[in-house]
Amino acid sequence: MDNTLSQIQEFLIIGGPVVWILMGFSVIALTIVMVKFWQLTSLRAESRKALDLALESWRNRDADGAIAMLSDKRPVESIVAYSMEALRSTSRDVATVREEAERRALNTLHTLRSNLRPLEIIASLSPLLGLLGTVLGMITAFQSMESAGSQVDPSVLSGGIWQALLTTAVGITVAIPVVALHAWLERKVERIAHIMNDAVTQVFTSKEGERLAAVVAARGALHAA
Repeated sequence: MDNTLSQIQEFLIIGGPVVWILMGFSVIALTIVMVKFWQLTSLRAESRKALDLALESWRNRDADGAIAMLSDKRPVESIVAYSMEALRSTSRDVATVREEAERRALNTLHTLRSNLRPLEIIASLSPLLGLLGTVLGMITAFQSMESAGSQVDPSVLSGGIWQALLTTAVGITVAIPVVALHAWLERKVERIAHIMNDAVTQVFTSKEGERLAAVVAARGALHAA
């Protein structure tokens, strides 16, 4: 155990400040991924079981039963429940309900995408920082070579080169999993957005939605008259 810790310490010392920064990036990225995974798992945002049953009840003109099946704690279901409840109300027109549902959906998706941008930045900066560390290390190695003059020791030069290349290896090692995890999280949010759009559209285009919209329009026309 002590030997492993000493090796890690030596590794960090050889890598210099760039490796320390990259290690910090890896810790930040891991924290973000764990938080987002917990968020998406706890919300069960991609679950369609209750949603499909509610939409089926809605199409069968059982608005109360459909709304009762949906949970306000799940992002997609909350938007769908709002749309059903608002369409059932005769005091609001369909265009207003659709606009408000879209606003809520955009806010929900913005929340789900929060902290994904830092992951993208870490994935982009890590290889560049590693390359910067390599360039700086190569400059130092060749400066040492120049100072030695004709007494250059090839082993010293090769040692300086591998130490310089170490930062590039660390940068790539940090970037690869971060890129993969960022793409995975983005895909999950895109899937949630698709489910949300599909479900809300079904609410508005179903027979029950059309019937309620027609009732609202008819009552609006009577009031206008």
